[in-house]
Order: sequence, then structure tokens, then C-alpha cells
Amino acid sequence: MSMLGDQASRRRLWQQLLAQQGETHWDMVVVGGGIVGAGVLREAARLNLKVLLLERQDFSWGTSSRSSKMVHGGLRYIASGDFRITRESVVERERLLREAAGLVTPLPYLFTSRKGQFPGRWSFTALLNIYDFFAGRRDHRFLAPDQLELQAPHLQAEGLKGACQYTDATTDDSRLVLRILDEAVSADGVELLNYVAVETLLEEAGQVAGVRARDVLSDASVDIRARVVVNATGAWADRLRQQVGGENHIRPLRGSHLVFPYHCLPVSQAVTVLHPADRRPVFIFPWEGATVVGTTDLDHREDLDREAAITREETDYLLRLVHQQFPGLAVTEADVLSTWSGVRPVVSSGKLDPSAERRDHSVWRDRGLVSVAGGKLTTFRAIALDVLAAAADHLPMAGLDKDLDQPIFAPVAGAEKRLAPLLAADQRRRLLGRYGAAIVPWVLAEQAANLETITGTRTLWTELRWAASREAVCHLDDLLLRRTRIGLLVKDGALQHIDRVRELVQPLLAWDDARWALEVDRYRGICRDFYSLPA
Repeated sequence: MSMLGDQASRRRLWQQLLAQQGETHWDMVVVGGGIVGAGVLREAARLNLKVLLLERQDFSWGTSSRSSKMVHGGLRYIASGDFRITRESVVERERLLREAAGLVTPLPYLFTSRKGQFPGRWSFTALLNIYDFFAGRRDHRFLAPDQLELQAPHLQAEGLKGACQYTDATTDDSRLVLRILDEAVSADGVELLNYVAVETLLEEAGQVAGVRARDVLSDASVDIRARVVVNATGAWADRLRQQVGGENHIRPLRGSHLVFPYHCLPVSQAVTVLHPADRRPVFIFPWEGATVVGTTDLDHREDLDREAAITREETDYLLRLVHQQFPGLAVTEADVLSTWSGVRPVVSSGKLDPSAERRDHSVWRDRGLVSVAGGKLTTFRAIALDVLAAAADHLPMAGLDKDLDQPIFAPVAGAEKRLAPLLAADQRRRLLGRYGAAIVPWVLAEQAANLETITGTRTLWTELRWAASREAVCHLDDLLLRRTRIGLLVKDGALQHIDRVRELVQPLLAWDDARWALEVDRYRGICRDFYSLPA
């Protein structure tokens, strides 16, 4: 059974925190429920530490549900001579492909080569040789124009010399976070809460001794004491560091994406092309039955507490690339299903060009506050281990010398066979990758109608019921934008399905009709303002 809990279990945990007000009760408080916070929680749980994770919005609400969905090694780092980051990323990519099949899936990539373009065929092939060396296998080839036409038939043929083909991976980033959290909280002594904001650090004798946290849903506050506080808030990391005199290091960079129906922009593999305006690589790739185009890379100067949204300039930038590379498809703005924008917490080096900033992570120690920022979705485990090493002086030493090179996810061997009478092979792998073996009894007990796929997606109706009953859903956008992604994959935020959604989940969420109406209005506004084309 998933351990993230329902609203009743959330209330019980909050009441326990109130009852323990001011007591030194936790080894560690992790602030931030994105991929890095989840990774820290998972590795800390392995050490038998007593850990509490707090997230001021929903789990994965920030960057970790709005990434480019790619689990990759980062070829760009080889080109800049940073072999360590690439090797680390490739090793972690291979680990995730092994352990999280169905959630992290391999995908062929095509890097197109055109006349006068750099890098060309031979220089890019040299990068791929190093890439494959780190992965321990040869996995690339060059496709001549006639071969490429079979692989990507709608590409602009003029000036096309061919493409280098290699393999990386994609994922559902929000589901990856939730699966890691679920693995973590299955351990004793580990708890987590969404919609709880850490507002102030508690100090004793010049050292951080815990946090003051406010429940966003009830507006009640509580003091929570801990040996060490981990600041894994990403783009917001400077805020907590400022409370202990830390310097500002975060450069928030916005990346935006367009989502199209697959039939409007049919690509069976990721196509990487250089944008004519600035020669930046942009991806056009299949994801969850749709096609995604992204990303941009701009300084984000808006209020970080307001959800990021695509701008008119970014929309035009991405559409220009689509029109240039796929002129025969006549794709228009009216075809766009949805958009999303995320803010990357890049550690600033002062470079003028945002795309020239390094993407590796940094860890800072400030009097009992350990902060982390930067890095990649792919390397969350390596980042978490660095954070634990930085926090070791504040923690009980028992267990810190354990072998940490253990599987992240519990194995699901044998579970797929039990689902074989009900679901196709790709559906079985997909469910087990996202939810683990715990979902098997649930599926076996489900009505046949709930095991059908939602039109335009690969999501089963039962996934909505599963999430509503046991994955800490507090708002409708938690359910439709993060627990499932149907709000991104169906036009107008999937509101065409809202009556069926209501029938399936309202009883499980215990929302009366007035609450349901408020949630639908709230969700409609979020989709309009932050996940649609700009007015």
C-alpha cells in the first residue's frame, strides 16, 4: 500500500507535531518536496534516521513537475570538458533504466546535421564515443538522409546531411518524485507533509536547531526541532540561507514547453535541432502519447511564489522552430494542447548567457543548515549522498558508514504476471514503474471500466482513484497536473472529463459539493493562467 496517505492521515500527523511542540524529536528536517528533497529523504531513510520532509506547496510542484522529462547524461558537458558530470549522469541514467522500467524508459534521439552547422557529424560522433564509453556499451550510429527520411519523414530536407542517432531516456518527472517518496516513507521514522511552509529557522547557541512551520491549509503553526535542517528548496534556496547570513547564489532560469497532439506533430523519437535564432539545442520528442517541444532558457525575473508561465516571446520562439523543421505539417498555435514552464535553480557564475551556466550542484553548510541547489533530475541520488555527507557532523554516527550503493526502488519481480489477464504488457510495465508492486491488489479488485485508458493519454481511470485515496491529494490540480498528467495531455486541462473525474474521486476525497465547485474553479484558473498559451 502507498504510504503517502489520505487527508485523515495528514491531519493525524499534523496533530502529532502540535503535541510535540518544541521537542527535539527529529534527526533531520528536509525542506522541499521536489526531486532533491525526495532523494535526500530516501537515502536518509536507508540510514534509519528519523526524518521529516515538509513541502510548502504540493510534492513536485516546482521544477520537478515542469522539467523537460529527460533522464540523460548531458552531452553538452563533454563538449565543455566536464567529463565528471557526464560520467556521473550516465551511470545514474543506467541505474534508473534498470530499477524503474516503465517509469524511466529508453528513447532514441536524433541530432540532425545540416550544411554549415557545428557540431557536424564527426565532432558529434566523437562526443558519442565518450558517452558510450561511460555507459559501457556502443549505442550510436549515423543515418544518411535516405535513412533519416524513414525515421523522421516530416523533417525539412533542404540542407540535411543526416543525423546521429543515440539513446537516452525520458520519464514522468512528478511520478518519479512520488515513487521515491513512497519508497522513503515505507521506512520507520520517516514522515512527510505537503502544503506546510517553513517560515523561520529556529536557533540555539548560534546553531540552527529546527524550523517554525505553518500548515497552509489550516494556518496553524508549530515549532519542530531537529539536529540538522536540509534546505532542498531549489530556486527558493537563498531565502532560507539568508536567515543564517548565507550569500545569494541562485540564478533562476525559466524553461518553457509546448505540448501538441501526436497526430499534429508525429515523431517516434526525440529530434534535437539547433534553433536558428541562437543556435541553442531544442528537443521535439514523444511523451505520454503527445509531442513536446522545448525548452527555452531565460532569466526568470518574475515572483518565484507565482507559478511560472510561458510568454508570448517563448511561444513564438518554439513555434518558429517547429515551422522551420516541419514545414509540411502546417502546425499552428491552435493545435497546442497545453504549455508548462519550470524554473531551474542554477548556481550562478556570473555569465551573461544563461545557457552558458554550469548545471552541476553545490552544497553549502551554514551553522546547522545544509543547503543544496543546481544539478540535474538524473543525478538526484548522487546529490542526496553529497548532502548527507555534509550533514554527517550533526547526525548520529550509527549507520553512516553503510553501503549506500543500494537499489532506490523495491523490486517488482513477479507482479507483472499477476496483472497479465487484465492489462497489456506496456500498461503493466507503466503501472508498476509508477506505483510499484503495491498497486497490484488494487488493480485486481477494480471494475473493468476503470481499467480503460483516458482518451488521448496512456493514463488509466483507476490511477485517479488510486491517487485520490492514498497519495496526499489536497487540491484538484494535485490530482490532474501531478499525480496524473491528464491536465497537460487533454485540451483545456481535461475539463471535458470533469464529470467522470468527479464520479470517481469526490467520494474518496470526502469533498462536499461546495468544496468540489471551488476546486474546479481554482483548477480552471490555474490551467488558464499557467498551463495555456499567453493571452
